[in-house]
This record gives sequence, C-alpha cells and structure tokens, in this order.
Amino acid sequence: MNFRIADTFTDSLARLTGEEQKAVKTTAFDLQLNPTSPGMQFHRLDRARDKNFWSVRVNQDVRLIVHRTQQNLLLAYVGHHDAAYQWAERRRLETHPKTGAAQWVEVRERIEQIVIPQYIDAQVTAPPKPPVFASVSPEDLLTCGVPLEWLGEVRKATEDSLLELAPRLPAEAAEALLDLATGVVPAKLRRVVDVEPMRADLHEALRATDVVFDEMAAAPLVSNVPDAEAFEHPDARRRFRTVANIEELARALEYPWEKWTVFLHPAQREAVEKDYGGPARVSGSAGTGKTIVALHRAVFLARANPDARVLLTTFSGTLANALRTKLRRLIGNEPRIAERLEVHATNAIARRLHDLNVGRSQIASRDTVRELLKEAAATGDAGKLSLPFLMSEWEQVVDAWQLETWEAYRDVPRLGRKTRLPEKQRLTLWGIFQRVRERLSERGLVTWSGLLTRVAGYLGRLERPPFEHVVVDEAQDVGVAQLRFLAALGAGRPNGLFFAGDLGQRIFQQPFSWKALGVEIRGRSRTLRINYRTSHQIRARADRLLAPEMADVDGNKEDRRGAMSVFNGPEPDIRTPGTPEAEIQAAGQWIADRIAEGVKPEEVGVFVRSSKESDRARAALEVARVAGKVLDEEVETITGKASISTMHLAKGLEFRAVAVMACDDDIIPSQERIASIGDDADLDEVYATERQLLYVACTRARDHLLVTGVAPASEFLDDLSG
Repeated sequence: MNFRIADTFTDSLARLTGEEQKAVKTTAFDLQLNPTSPGMQFHRLDRARDKNFWSVRVNQDVRLIVHRTQQNLLLAYVGHHDAAYQWAERRRLETHPKTGAAQWVEVRERIEQIVIPQYIDAQVTAPPKPPVFASVSPEDLLTCGVPLEWLGEVRKATEDSLLELAPRLPAEAAEALLDLATGVVPAKLRRVVDVEPMRADLHEALRATDVVFDEMAAAPLVSNVPDAEAFEHPDARRRFRTVANIEELARALEYPWEKWTVFLHPAQREAVEKDYGGPARVSGSAGTGKTIVALHRAVFLARANPDARVLLTTFSGTLANALRTKLRRLIGNEPRIAERLEVHATNAIARRLHDLNVGRSQIASRDTVRELLKEAAATGDAGKLSLPFLMSEWEQVVDAWQLETWEAYRDVPRLGRKTRLPEKQRLTLWGIFQRVRERLSERGLVTWSGLLTRVAGYLGRLERPPFEHVVVDEAQDVGVAQLRFLAALGAGRPNGLFFAGDLGQRIFQQPFSWKALGVEIRGRSRTLRINYRTSHQIRARADRLLAPEMADVDGNKEDRRGAMSVFNGPEPDIRTPGTPEAEIQAAGQWIADRIAEGVKPEEVGVFVRSSKESDRARAALEVARVAGKVLDEEVETITGKASISTMHLAKGLEFRAVAVMACDDDIIPSQERIASIGDDADLDEVYATERQLLYVACTRARDHLLVTGVAPASEFLDDLSG
C-alpha cells in the first residue's frame, strides 16, 4: 500500500497546539507502520460525497481524515472533530478528466438566494461587470485544470468574484485563470498536446455547456479514484507526496509550516532539475520560493552526483545560518548527502580556503579603513567631498574592484556611482586611496575584497576546485569581489553556478556587470511568478514601490508584472498620525487586535529602518501587552514573543502580521545616506535601494500589514496608499 501525505494535511497540522501535533504525529507513524492494525479506530464518513474518506481517532476531540483505497492511504486533513468532518464532507479526491492529475475537488453547493427588489434610480445603477472567461472555451478551461463541475462558476466569474473563486479551485487551475484574467496565456495552453480524445460523455456536456452548467449534479460526470500515475503528475506532486519510510515521514511532519521544503510547484521543480550548460539564475518577487529552489537545487545536485561536493552559500552569515537550519529539515538523516553539501557565508568559506591554501591574514575592519581614509584626506586635498563619500567610493569602486593603479581607477566603469568627478579631482582622490592601500600593507591588513580576490586567483590555477557545484541564494546582494570568487569556483563548468535572487530586493550592493567577471546568465535565466507566502492585497500594494520591469547591468530583465498570489487577505493599513505617541498607540492597538483574532505573539514582526527607531517598536508592543525580542544577527524568533528587527535583517523572515513603523520623511529614505552623496546624480540609486528596503520589510507579512509614519510621512507611503 502506498502511503502519502497531502499539503492540506500539513497545513491543518500546523494550526493545532504543540501537544495536539505530537499526538497526531504518533498516530501518523502508527498508520504507516501498520495501517490495518486493530488498534486504529477507523470510522467511515457516511455524509461525505467521497466514500473513501475515513476518520481516525487521535484523542477525544482530534480526528485525522484519511483517504483509503486498496492501493493508497493518504493523510488528507486533521482537526477538531466537527471541523475535520466538515472538511471531508465538502471534498472529493479525483483524477482530472483532461489533465490526468490527482486533485481535490471542492463540492459545489447550490444556494438559492431570496432576492428583495430594490428601487434605485437607473442613472446611478452600475452595470454588471462582464464575465472574464466568457470567450475561453470549456476545453481550454479543462486543460488549465478546472474541475468539470466548476466550469459553470468559472465561466460566470467577473473581476470582482475571481479572487473569491480562486482559493476554492486546485492551485494549477487558479494560477492559470489569474494568468488569463491578466492577459497572459498560461503555460498549459501554450503546450497543449491532446494525447487521446476526450471521453464522449465529456464532449456531450461541453456541447451543451450553456444549459448544463447551472444544473449539474453534485457528482461529477467523470469520476475515478486516482491511480499511481495520477499522483505522479507534476500538478499532483505539488500537493501530494509519497512517503517511503518512517524517517521520511518524520522529516515531512517535523516542520509542517515549511511546506515548500516538501511540496514543489512544477515551475520550481523544473528549475531545480534542469541541466544548465553554464551559470544560471532563478529570480522572482518576494514570496515566490527562490530560497526553496536554491535548497532543493543543492540537494538535487548532491544526489545526482554522488562523488561531487556542493556549496550552498549566500552573502551574509545571518542568512547562511537560516539556510543551514532549513537544509537540515530537508535532508534529515541522509548523512551521505550532508557530508558532501556544505553551507557557508561566502566570506566565511573564502577565508577558510585562503587560510588553508594562501596563508592566514588579518582583516581590516570598516572602522580601521575609515580612520585611515580620514588621516589620508587630512593630508590631501579632498575638497568638499565628505568622509562618507570617500568611504563609499573606496568600498564601491576602489576596494571592490581591487584597483591598484591610477590608470585602473581612471578607467573603471562607474556603474551605480553617478557622481561626475573631473579627472583632476579623481587624481587627487587616487592619491588618498593609494595612501590607504600603503598603510594597510604596512600593518599587514587585508580587506575582505582583497582576500576574496587573492583566493579567486589561487582557485583559478587549480585543475579541480574544492566544490564541483555552487548554489548562491540572495544573489542580488553578492558583491564584486564575492562574485569574482564564486566565478573562480564554478563559472567554467556545466551546472557549476546556480543563483537565486530578486533585483527588487537589492539593498546592500551597487549594480555591476556580472558578465565582466565571467558570469554570463543570458539564456539561462527564469522568473518564478507564483506567490504562496503573501496575500494578494499585500503583494499588490508592495509591488507599487517597484518598477514593473527591472534589468541588471548586463540587460537581463525581470518582469514583475506576471506575479500572482493565490490567497486573499485584508487590505494593508497605512496610517500617518501626527505624533510619535499617537503612532505608538495606533500600532499597539493594531497588534493587540491581531492577537485577539488568534495571531500568536511569535507570528508578529515589527520592523523599523534602523536601530535608532527600535524604541518606538518596543513601546508599541508595550501598549499591546505583548512581550518582544530584538532580533540580532542570528535572527532567531522565540515562542511567545513578537520580533523587533531592522529592515536590513528582514531577509528570510516571515510573519502572519507585520507592523512597519517609523516611516517618517526624514527616516526613509535615510537622511544619513543622502548626506553622504557627493552629487545629486547619485540620488536615484539611494532612492531605489531605500524603496527596495521598504519593499523587503512589507513583504515579510503573510496575512496582515500595517505601515505607519509620523506626518509628514515618507513619500514612499503615498505609493503604498495609491
């Protein structure tokens, strides 16, 4: 008997208490070990339309809903008695008559409404909106995965009703309909291949489509229990997983909220398993699962190449720690993979390789470099250029590209550095930077960029690098020297380099040419579009902060217009009270209201632009009477406490409710950053990254978002409210 779990089961399991989850897992393990054990208290659900639904008693109140046939036992849902039974009574498990995929079909219940005549002036009566899919053929809708009995509802859907209808349909159908509604031809319709004629009874129903849709019986015209092939269909694999043994089941149930580590969307799986002839990149807006793709890609490469070593890396130690935790959840007790798959921050693995092969070195801190710049500028002629400008010019240009001569500094492309500096002034600046380079050398210090460049040179001389495959997460914030190091590790081999990132979330690095460093991704880049993490309302508002299409320096474009969320939520709340005290009170009450609705304290995040504004976040939590924890570089949340964080630490986090506070006009965009600009031409880059920083903070929210700023508030809030 095949033992399977559904994503509906993992979702419902996550909503139970810790003690209830433990009891459910014990029952699930017992079922897998011996599904016919006399100790299993199976009860057939007489009122369910699908007669293969059974309930299994977990404790006095909790019931596990299973779908049982001679060939399969599927964990479908778990909940308190009445809720569990009601869930099963409203669903059937079927093989779709057109696509052949196993899918849940929600039972349509016809509701007769009593219409009370209303006499309204005809001049102010709004005309009804036309159906969105009236011109789409029933066969095309079936090809998209729409269940047969829902064709009528879909054909009648308008712009207003579509988002209400979508969550009731299988995910592949909802996504395709959202595509069609926005003028995009779904991939399913672009590659339609009729492998066999449709059944005669289905054709007959389609020919009479306008007559039969409203009068369809609750039972479908074509109904069959899914077989093994139906469960292996790409659309089915996103919601059903076959579990081979007790260890695999334990891993699948250990962290049910991390659903994407178990169930991959077909577009994600395609990116994970594709064979690439060179460096490749997957992109997508916040919440589309880029990190999950990176994790699965690393594991896939390790499994497919038993003798290869794989590096999973990202630009910061904080994010590397988060990746390491998620990887443990994914591979569990597969030590052979764990031995060959390492997770490190890029700088950390570069330093380890440098110390082992080039020699130990002492890293110069930013404070040290700042002091040396200050000393060198005092003896030179920096003119009106400030120390912050000198620091950014050093970090973004001179040190990043490891410029060693005046000619190299004079001729380097200044992408992202738009300040127009005459050659005479640049010559003066080079004198300052050259003195800093000399002082670092005298002290035996090296910058991170210097270390990365050295080790890249060493790797370039090796016949076999220490890693055969490198997977990079949050690639949009990889720096020049880091990319040079990564290119030396894997750019010259098929499947050697794989990047996951989003240009819209670039908040740390200036743009630069990857192609100039030997990393060419043209033709090997794809964009993920399905957002499972953030509600439609939050995603739509946050997207207003960014351009609909973004491009890197090499001309590779990311089109954000096709992104879609698959669930609804309340509209984000944007407020601009007149005083900090009023803002604190408003945010505190909002948080208290979310807690009263059932959101747990650990599911609440409060973000501010910098640590200087953290006191306002703490005060709001005090008003809400919720304990809080200020996140550090480890970004570990604590049960029973809300999280307070700066926007820069928001990467990789997710909360059901997020309050973004202190968005005042002198806080975001940062006045400190603006003050460091040497020329107004650089303002565009500062404004772009500050917008992207707010975008990152807002998209940490799943269901509820509050954004506040004391009037006059940040101009970015006008876009969010628009």
